[in-house]
Amino acid sequence: MKPLRIAVTKGRLEQKTIELFEKMGCDCSEVRNKGRRLILPVPDLGAEIVLAKAQDVITYVEHGVCDIGIVGKDTIMESGGSFFEVLDLGFGKCRFAIAGQGEEPRVEEIKVVASKYPNVTRKYFESRLMDIDVVKIEGSVELAPLLCLADAIVDIVETGTTLKENGLYVWQSVADISARVIVNTAAMKLRKQEMESIFNRAEAVINAGN
Repeated sequence: MKPLRIAVTKGRLEQKTIELFEKMGCDCSEVRNKGRRLILPVPDLGAEIVLAKAQDVITYVEHGVCDIGIVGKDTIMESGGSFFEVLDLGFGKCRFAIAGQGEEPRVEEIKVVASKYPNVTRKYFESRLMDIDVVKIEGSVELAPLLCLADAIVDIVETGTTLKENGLYVWQSVADISARVIVNTAAMKLRKQEMESIFNRAEAVINAGN
C-alpha cells in the first residue's frame, strides 16, 4: 500500500510539526535535510510529508492527492472546504482580533474594516448583525486605519507588538487560532485505522506536554 501523504504548511508550522513527529519517535532526518525537495519520507509513520503553502494544503487534501493536512485554523476559517477537522495540535497559537486607533474600543461604531481575511471578517460582523464594508488588504493591514481607509482591522495577533508600534490597540478578540489536522473525507473511510494510529500517538505527546 502506498504511504499516507501528509501536507504540511511550510514555515513555522513545518518546524513545529517535525518536532512533534520526533517526539512521537519518528526519524525526521530526511525532512530536516530536505534541500529543495518538497516530498519527503517519514518511514516510521508509513507516510510522506508534502511541504506546501497553507492554502495549497487545503486544496491538496480536498482533491485527495494528500490524505492528511496540517494547517492553521485561520486558513480553515477563511477558506472553508470539504474535509474533516480532527485534531488541535496545540501549537502555532495566536488569535483573530479587531484592532483600531485609540485604547477605548469603538466596535459598535465600525463601518469599514480592512483585513487579509475578508470571509472571516464578514462572517463575524454578520453574526453580530452589523452591516460593514470589508476592504481586502494583501500587505501590512495596519496601514489601513493610519491612512483613514478603514475604521478598524481584523488580523492575526500573536504578541501585539506590531499593533502597538503603529499606534493600534486590540479592541476585541474574534477567535483563537492554532495548528489543526484535516483529513480527506474519502481517505478517512479507506485508511481510518492507519490515520487513527498516527493521531493517537500525536495526542499522547500533546497530552504529555500539557
